[in-house]
Amino acid sequence: MIDTEHTLTSPLSTLSQDANPLLGLTIVWHPDASRIGEQFIAGSGAGVLEVSRYLPLFRRPGAEGLALGHGGISRDPLKLVRDAENGLQIVPSASRMVVELNGEELLAPHSLSADQIEGGQILGLGRSIILCLHWMRCLPKNNPVTGLLGVGSHAIVARDQIRQVAGTDLPVLLLGETGTGKEIAARAVHALSLRAKSALVTVNMAALNESLAAADLFGAVKGAYTGAQTGRKGLFAEAEGATLFLDEIGNTPDSVQPMLLRVLEGGDYRPLGAQHDQHSSARLIAATDQDLDSDHFNQALLRRLESFVIQLPPLRARREDIGVLMQHLLKSNTQMAELGLSLPHSLITDFARYDWPGNIRQLAHVLKRVMLALQMGEVPLFETLVKISPERITSSFLSSATLSACTVLGASAAPATSNNTASSANAAATPAAPVRKKLTELSEAEVLSAMEENDWYIQAAAQQLGVSRPSMYKLLETHSQIRRVEQIALEEMRAALANSGGDVERCAALLKTPSEALRRHLRGLGLLG
Repeated sequence: MIDTEHTLTSPLSTLSQDANPLLGLTIVWHPDASRIGEQFIAGSGAGVLEVSRYLPLFRRPGAEGLALGHGGISRDPLKLVRDAENGLQIVPSASRMVVELNGEELLAPHSLSADQIEGGQILGLGRSIILCLHWMRCLPKNNPVTGLLGVGSHAIVARDQIRQVAGTDLPVLLLGETGTGKEIAARAVHALSLRAKSALVTVNMAALNESLAAADLFGAVKGAYTGAQTGRKGLFAEAEGATLFLDEIGNTPDSVQPMLLRVLEGGDYRPLGAQHDQHSSARLIAATDQDLDSDHFNQALLRRLESFVIQLPPLRARREDIGVLMQHLLKSNTQMAELGLSLPHSLITDFARYDWPGNIRQLAHVLKRVMLALQMGEVPLFETLVKISPERITSSFLSSATLSACTVLGASAAPATSNNTASSANAAATPAAPVRKKLTELSEAEVLSAMEENDWYIQAAAQQLGVSRPSMYKLLETHSQIRRVEQIALEEMRAALANSGGDVERCAALLKTPSEALRRHLRGLGLLG
């Protein structure tokens, strides 16, 4: 049920539901890094598409089209045959060019269902260029929004929705898994709004102390509670005329939810212990990775928050954007950008076809690990980078014995040829979700190890352990070695930040405290930009 009186409807979310999707080919990786993200969009019906060194022409919106043009790609075309049911058959060329599907070599025609294409299929050509086959439900367009990168339908629609709602005062609910960029989207909505001259005020609802949550949000007068020696201004007052971002709204204490509903309905709230109401003109943006359609969350509050909903998809649903995201992360550091040219083809393929349960955040961390290894003259195995068991990855990984034989992107080469005699064309299996565990089954050592292996990010550690995020907070609260950031002395924090070179994840590891809370705390202290 949606409150139509306070809801801004958008055709974007339903634009593609009845239309036959377009077949998209996106360049995930190319020896010429400037080509990454270029696309060819085929028609929506049955037909044959030929892919060779000279055809088709890939382009960015508004730019001239260019062929793949690399010497590693055969002149003899590979064929993509689409049928009336939106299935696709890949027919390798008659040349000796190596064609790989999801890291496995194709020596014979191979069929893909419409559902498989929905998840994105990684096509390697000549061990030099990597494409993603995927559906497009809107045409490519230039609609830049700071921080939100991507060339696929999901990214385009999300940016359009942000632009559409930014100029209003409607509450916005951002839905998406951890690491999908919900805070970036919130900052983008604020930056494009008429409130952009004021700072965005952010609070993590899961980090609020339940007994003080009302005072944190709405303020309190002197003597309102034990220890209230002076009056205090709440976050709603701080965000007056600006935007208040309520992250992890699903973890809002039950006692506070009716108070939030009252603010959303009429703008009024009462500071703790006060005699009179105050009025707030703050615009609310909320975010969660939880299902709020449950008994524990106030459903009337949810309906108000649902005035405008933006769904941020997981990275596994927008595989075509992985190359663009990797390139952006590499370009942010000159040394990383140079090292990025030496990434082996098979390692990039593994990046493109992995499901990334930690999404963009995990991608960034793993890419950092790769760069550190390359600086040491090493190329790590992919399963060690993402710290998962080998059985959850079905592609072939680099070993020390094969490193010297790897084709390095950035060098022109003749078409790579195949010496194999058997085809292994099976697409990658989706990694199995971890089995949920009881808290009593987990030792302190397991909890500490999960935090260490996931750069001290709570959600990623929770997923590894097979527990919910709220349960993970309970484990951290009682852990004898993991500390709350508020317990750490300022001098110790300054020293750890200096010793880690300003890297928050390394600083968190030194202090044994969660990265997200540490980052917010450092920003609040003015120690981090």
